[in-house]
Amino acid sequence: MAYGQKNFDGILGLEGFSDALLKNHFGLYGGYVANTNKLAEMLAAMAKEGKAGTPEYAELKRRFGWEFNGMRLHELYFGNMKKGGAKLKEGSPLHKKIVEDFGSYENWETDFRATGGMRGIGWVILYYDKIGKKLFNTWINEHDVGHLSGCVPLLVMDVFEHAFMLEYGKKPDYINAFMKAADWEAVGKRFS
Repeated sequence: MAYGQKNFDGILGLEGFSDALLKNHFGLYGGYVANTNKLAEMLAAMAKEGKAGTPEYAELKRRFGWEFNGMRLHELYFGNMKKGGAKLKEGSPLHKKIVEDFGSYENWETDFRATGGMRGIGWVILYYDKIGKKLFNTWINEHDVGHLSGCVPLLVMDVFEHAFMLEYGKKPDYINAFMKAADWEAVGKRFS
């Protein structure tokens, strides 16, 4: 089964994000979808030909995780933004959990922004560990390094340069725009 590119045109016109930036970003996401499908086909063909034990197969297998995560993280990222944003409702289950784990929403947001402002490229994800029943703000490097196994990604922010350089040049201004566009209704559904 091939993966299809999802349409996120509904967020065009998002305050703080030009349509040119978003369309460019959608194109990048499309590349991850295409490469995920291409690698899946190549790996299946190599396995069928008895080449699963080769170094070439191993390298393609490693690359598959990077492309797949690039595809999925972009879907989560675009999917947790909306025009006008949607604030986290005080007293909602997720708000209560944030306050429980971070002391206050403000403490959580300070930590999330600080994580996003770190030097480097990657992703910032508010994760929920269902087993330990704990929230974490986590830095993900290069799509595939730093994920918390078994945890649910709730709020996903892209902090690769392509997400902000054209519009802002600096991460703090981009992070402000992202936080205004955050769709806490979508994030809350991921939590429940």
